[in-house]
Amino acid sequence: MKQRLFRLANKEDLPALIALENTCFKTDKLSARSFKRWVQSEHAVLLICEEPIANKQPADSKQQSSVVAYGLVWCHKGTRLARLYSIAVHPSMRGKGLARELLTQLEKRASKKGKLYMRLEVAKSNQPAITLYELAGYRVFGEYSDYYDDHMDALRMQKQIRHSKLESEQKIIAWYQQTTEFTCGPASLMMAMHSQDSNIQMNQLNELDLWREATTIFMTSGHGGCHPIGLALSANKRGFEASIFINTSDPLFLDGVRSQEKKEIMRVVHEQFTQQVTDSDQVTIVNEEIAQARLQELLDDGFAVLMLISTYRLDGKKAPHWVMLTSMDELCLYVHDPDLDTQQQPVDCQYLPIAKQDFYKMSAFGSGRLRTAVAIRKYIK
Repeated sequence: MKQRLFRLANKEDLPALIALENTCFKTDKLSARSFKRWVQSEHAVLLICEEPIANKQPADSKQQSSVVAYGLVWCHKGTRLARLYSIAVHPSMRGKGLARELLTQLEKRASKKGKLYMRLEVAKSNQPAITLYELAGYRVFGEYSDYYDDHMDALRMQKQIRHSKLESEQKIIAWYQQTTEFTCGPASLMMAMHSQDSNIQMNQLNELDLWREATTIFMTSGHGGCHPIGLALSANKRGFEASIFINTSDPLFLDGVRSQEKKEIMRVVHEQFTQQVTDSDQVTIVNEEIAQARLQELLDDGFAVLMLISTYRLDGKKAPHWVMLTSMDELCLYVHDPDLDTQQQPVDCQYLPIAKQDFYKMSAFGSGRLRTAVAIRKYIK
């Protein structure tokens, strides 16, 4: 009986992969350059399936093999999320259970890399593929309009690959991509405010207004990021009560700035923000090490929460970065990350599952282990 062989692709497989791609798809094809990049990427799983074919040479000759299917998964760095980018099965091999077997193999390999969830997009018109994923345990959690080259809409599906089913439903929260490298704070704040008040507009004009109000003026290099107190004050100005949790009362982000003059200006900004909180009855500062249990309490009480993280586990750059916390369960915290890099699709930055132990390390920034969060809730008079 012929045995199917599943193995990781290498550069020698590129011609076969390109030929298979051209056979299986008319549009939205992966290019030769893309295949080469995925083969070399440490965060990708490019798995191929080979079927042995009998060689017409003498009986003692070695068998040859043919690449009849491939599957490509991206293992999102710094999170427990994997994304199925593409799966292709040669037309002559369809209807034999190969796609399901390949999908299972991909899930196992992603799970071994520490991933908890697999996501994918599938054309709404591709009912055979939708049925395959549904039978494999995937559920629809959203859709994209005009997603493919042929303008077809796409369903977004997800499966928890280490457990039989998802324990909880995600609250639908709109995602926004930051338009500059220094406005992660305003982008996250807009998402948080919009989740409670749909009249809050998420656009670049509001993004830049918020940054001007909340900036620390300077940062390690380039434009300054946003201060947690500044973000809270900006939210309050727009009708939200706010609490800032900070595990220090000292001015923030000074360690990364060498210029003494810049440090003094950042201290002035810090003191000005602090005084504005003193003058407000809807903004409070809590100087404590916020625990994950407290984050859950805030979510349960109807607050939207922003968290400062270090990007070291995401991109190795150790930069301060704001994200919005969307929900929690017994395994993970889920975040909307406003920063979309060139290798990602928007879906890769939404409801990112981050294991609790990973998030604990990620949410401490700098040598001083700064841990800070901003919780906001629409103020009802």
